[in-house]
Amino acid sequence: MSTVAENIGQKRGPGRYAGRTVVYVLLIAWACTTIVPLLWVLLSSLKSSDEILTNAFGLPDSFSFVNYVKLNEYGNLNILRGFANSLLISGTVVLGVALFGGLASFVLSRFQFRGKGLFNVLFVVCMLLPQFAVIIPNFMIIKELHLNGTYWSVILPQIAGNLSFAILMMTGFMAALPGELEEAAVVDGASIWKIFWRILVPLCVPIFATVSIMIFLWSYNELLMPLVYLPVRDMQPISVLLSLVSNAYGTDYGAMMAAIAISIAPLLVLYMISQETVIKGLTAGAVKG
Repeated sequence: MSTVAENIGQKRGPGRYAGRTVVYVLLIAWACTTIVPLLWVLLSSLKSSDEILTNAFGLPDSFSFVNYVKLNEYGNLNILRGFANSLLISGTVVLGVALFGGLASFVLSRFQFRGKGLFNVLFVVCMLLPQFAVIIPNFMIIKELHLNGTYWSVILPQIAGNLSFAILMMTGFMAALPGELEEAAVVDGASIWKIFWRILVPLCVPIFATVSIMIFLWSYNELLMPLVYLPVRDMQPISVLLSLVSNAYGTDYGAMMAAIAISIAPLLVLYMISQETVIKGLTAGAVKG
């Protein structure tokens, strides 16, 4: 028995190959717009500033890591400390969003209560608010809580700002899961907490992983909040230090490219490791029903 996809392919005939060709050409072109700039940054980090200006798109005359060594010659730009700060801030934000977002999504997807639709609307509205619109109120709240100048001054606003996205993503995923598992657990005497931790969380690993990776990337690249809330250089993440490289080196494009290459290296590694998990989490609910 032929499948539906095979029948559709037979009906389309030769035209399907032309369609595939167009899709592949577009995907290759889009990949080039992403990969080529990364390769250019990596190659430029191995050149001197003069060579970048005279031979911007060619291979370096000699592969040199002088630019990377130069970054460690300045004590006020501690790249390794910036990495540690970024991992601490982003990791804590991911844990907070996963915990509170998972609990809120569990309630919204499994319980019926008055005002449930209003909460969903409010979450969408929160996603539409620009960050600049809440930066001053957030600063006043952080100041009243005496958290200004601490890691929590950056972590808490990021958790609150990313919760709306996480809740909407996880609620849709949890709502697509069959409710018979929870009903069987209730019959066996399981509590609400056991149902959440023992049944729902293991089933929702793909969406938890997807949301966590996306939140980590956004938090890792965050620049405005650390600039406003963390005036102490030793506490600033890598994104802030990267923005200071241009001020510290002026027209030393080689050092700037080296700093950029160092800052994006963890993101590339994280994406290569987790790309299958992200795709599974985004498409897991597409065939349910």
